[in-house]
Amino acid sequence: MAETARAKVNLTLRVLGRRPDGYHELESLVAFADIGDEVTLRVDGPLTVRIWGPFARAIEGENIAARALKHLSESAPALALGAVDIEKNLPVAAGIGGGSADAAAVLRAVRRANAAEASAVDWPALAASLGADVPVCLASTAQFMWGIGRETVPVALPRLPVVLVNPGVPLSTAPVFQALEAPPAPARTAPPDLPGPFYDIAAAAEYVRARGNDLEPAAMRLCPVIEDVLGALRAEPGVLVVRMSGSGPTCFAILRTGADAETAAERIRLANSGWWVVATALG
Repeated sequence: MAETARAKVNLTLRVLGRRPDGYHELESLVAFADIGDEVTLRVDGPLTVRIWGPFARAIEGENIAARALKHLSESAPALALGAVDIEKNLPVAAGIGGGSADAAAVLRAVRRANAAEASAVDWPALAASLGADVPVCLASTAQFMWGIGRETVPVALPRLPVVLVNPGVPLSTAPVFQALEAPPAPARTAPPDLPGPFYDIAAAAEYVRARGNDLEPAAMRLCPVIEDVLGALRAEPGVLVVRMSGSGPTCFAILRTGADAETAAERIRLANSGWWVVATALG
């Protein structure tokens, strides 16, 4: 069973405040890229997770995909499980949900391998128990999420040509939220206003431009090279909007066309040999 753990991009990210449980109250428009880690489940193999690929060495200790496999074996022992291989193509601690996407891909692979028994498992609840971003990654389609990520609704987005750039510096999520020093979150009395409809790329870019990412200033204090990445993206022809994804340091630009994205990625890659630069599309 093969699944692509697609890169998650927070097109917008609003932080309303810190909740009593220690989490932060969020609102975010999320889309998924055509690139990601490749996750393969070999049913009835030993319950192991093997990681290889360009960014495998950046993972230390037990990873979230292994926790997903262990949790499945304990909470749903009737399911057929097995060995998991992950080709780690996405940078780690990068703000694009690589670990959460891997865990969600493991859940999807197990669900496919156990079609007859799958209806007995509460997959969204299982995903939520693994991490705040795992539920949105389980669907792996454009969604608006709020709260701590467990409340989501699908969003119809046009295909968005983008360039993703990571400067090669890991940035963990927790220190960024700590640096934000958010005040207590107000009690939510109603669901948030939902985005869209988006009839074209320009409309989606305008929505992103008007909202931004509340974590950008805190992330840039901890990782100043983010400002260089944003500047490099803004300088490219055909760019409609530039933002940081998640807690960084990966940044993205939405461009007018796929050809613009390919040209921009090539130019940025040549000028910055240590950066991870990819032209792709979001949806």
